Amino acid sequence: MRCPVCEKDEDKVIDSRSAKGGSVIRRRRECLGCGYRFTTYETIEQTPIYVVKRDGRREPFNREKLLGGILTACKKRPIPMETLETIVAEIETRIHNESPVEVPSQAIGELVMDKLQELDEVAYVRFASVYRQFKNVQEFMDESEAIRRRRLQKEVDKSQLSMFQNQDPNQHKEWKIEG
Repeated sequence: MRCPVCEKDEDKVIDSRSAKGGSVIRRRRECLGCGYRFTTYETIEQTPIYVVKRDGRREPFNREKLLGGILTACKKRPIPMETLETIVAEIETRIHNESPVEVPSQAIGELVMDKLQELDEVAYVRFASVYRQFKNVQEFMDESEAIRRRRLQKEVDKSQLSMFQNQDPNQHKEWKIEG
């Protein structure tokens, strides 16, 4: 590694540790020429992924653009930035694992909507209204109604599950039938 001060090519690694969840190696180095200490980061070079837009254009996957869209949907919502960064990282990992070279923008949009639907209904509707290009108020209302139905179904499912979990295990004893 070339020293940023004297530009000599000789250095020694003083410290090495993983960073960013193990996806990066941080190395502390010391130049053998001038003694200057500097930090380098080593990452795996990912194969570039291209996003295929609705009109057929292709552009490189842009993590910041994805985060920006999610931030817009979550504006003024009580969602920590760390949660949004995690969502972006999960989506990015899934894209890299499942897509050899290209991924349709619709697939990315669906992944975002799945995550936002679990996280925050308002953010989900905001994102869906742009992503699905609602053309009128009725489409917006239909989506809101679908969210309401899903929420009610989750509540019913939870209450049914809790009924079974709260039952006395000895309640179902065998009956003796005399006759």
